[in-house]
Order: sequence, then structure tokens, then C-alpha cells
Amino acid sequence: MDIHSQPNTAHYLVRYAMNMIYNSPNYCVVEFKSAAGEPFSGGYEIMDKTAKREIFLGGALAEKFRYDVTQLIATEPSIEEVDDFLSNFEGLMQQPLVLH
Repeated sequence: MDIHSQPNTAHYLVRYAMNMIYNSPNYCVVEFKSAAGEPFSGGYEIMDKTAKREIFLGGALAEKFRYDVTQLIATEPSIEEVDDFLSNFEGLMQQPLVLH
């Protein structure tokens, strides 16, 4: 088998990244990004640890989430205030949280 026919895993890992941007006893938020010029623009996964549910926000919802989080961070919120903000998404969290 020709080595050049194999997918370039290192290249794939560089093009797409995930970064945990918040972690509390109740919630975890992971930001997904793609490199500039890539078709996938990214998004956010919000996980409710207590209810064991999660949601992925992409597109316009992700942009609104980023804007709202930026505004919240500017107030230097407590963990409780951030958790309260994230609790607004509980009604949208329908996907069961599965550990791999």
C-alpha cells in the first residue's frame, strides 16, 4: 500500500481543534474550531453533568452564545452566575451525555 494514499492524521488534527472553555461541578463547555478557510466554522457543546444531557450549538446559535458569553465574562461572574446562565439551555438539551 502506498503511504501517500493514507489520510494525513496529523493534518486533520491541526485543522480542527476543541478546547474546554468552562468546567464546573454542574456544567462543561467545549469550543470546537476549524482553521481559517475551512468549511466547518465550529460551535459549542454544553454539557449538563447533573442531568447527563448535552447540546451542540452551531451557526447563528453559536455566534449568539459567543456574544452572550463575552458579555457575561466582562462582568467577572462567579461560578454560580455562569452556571445560572448555562441553565438557560437546559430545555434544549435533549442528547444524552455518553462517556467514551
